[in-house]
Amino acid sequence: MRIEDYILELSPYYEKQMDCIQCKKKFKTTKVRTKSLKIAASDFDFRPIYENDVNGYFYNVFVCEHCGFAFTDDFSTYFKPGANDLIRQKITDKWVHHDFSGERTAEQALQTYQLALVSGQLKDEKHVTLAGLSLRCAWIYRTLNKKEAETRFIHLARDQYISSFSTGDYASSNMTEIRICYLVAVLSRQLGDRDQAIRYFSTIIEQQRQSNETKIIEMAKDAWQEMRDQQ
Repeated sequence: MRIEDYILELSPYYEKQMDCIQCKKKFKTTKVRTKSLKIAASDFDFRPIYENDVNGYFYNVFVCEHCGFAFTDDFSTYFKPGANDLIRQKITDKWVHHDFSGERTAEQALQTYQLALVSGQLKDEKHVTLAGLSLRCAWIYRTLNKKEAETRFIHLARDQYISSFSTGDYASSNMTEIRICYLVAVLSRQLGDRDQAIRYFSTIIEQQRQSNETKIIEMAKDAWQEMRDQQ
C-alpha cells in the first residue's frame, strides 16, 4: 500500500460530490466516516459528546459554493412558487464564493448552520427541520461557551418544535411525537419556562403506555421529578 493510500484510509473524513437542490450545480462537501464517530455521552437535549476531536454534526450541512444555498438531508426537494427567486435575491446575489469542504472548526460549522437556517426559512421548510438547525446552533454556541447566544437559539428551537408538534409536520421525519415533546419540555425547562415544561412532560407520561421509547420516557420522568423536588 502506498503511503498516500494509508493516510487516506486513516482519515475520518471523506469527500462527497453533491447536487445543489436549488441551482442544480455540482459541488464537493466533506463527510465523516461513521466508524470514526465515538460518542462518550450526551447532553439533556441529545447533544453528542465525542471521545475524540471528530465532531460528526459539524458536517451535516451542505453549502453550495456556486449559489450559497445551504441544506441538509432533511430538506425537501420541493420549492414553493417564488422561493427560488427569493433565495437568489437574498442569498445568491450577495454570495461571495466560499468553499466549506475540508475539516471544519466550530465557527465554520456555525456559519453553515446559520446559512442553512436562513435558506430553510426562505424556502419555507418544515418547522421540525428549522428546529433541528436552531438546536444545533445552540449546541455549537455551548461548545464555544457563549451562553447568551446559546439561549437565543434554544428559544428558537423550542418554539419551532412547538409549531412542529401543533402542525404534525414531524410525521414524515425521523422524529417522533415523544421525542418532540421531550425536547420542548427540556428546552422550556432550560429557558425557565416551568409551565410549558410541565405541560409537555405530562403529555409524555400520559402517552407512555402507547410508546416503546422507554429511555426517553424515563428521562422525562426523572426531569419532571427533579422539577417537583426543586419546587
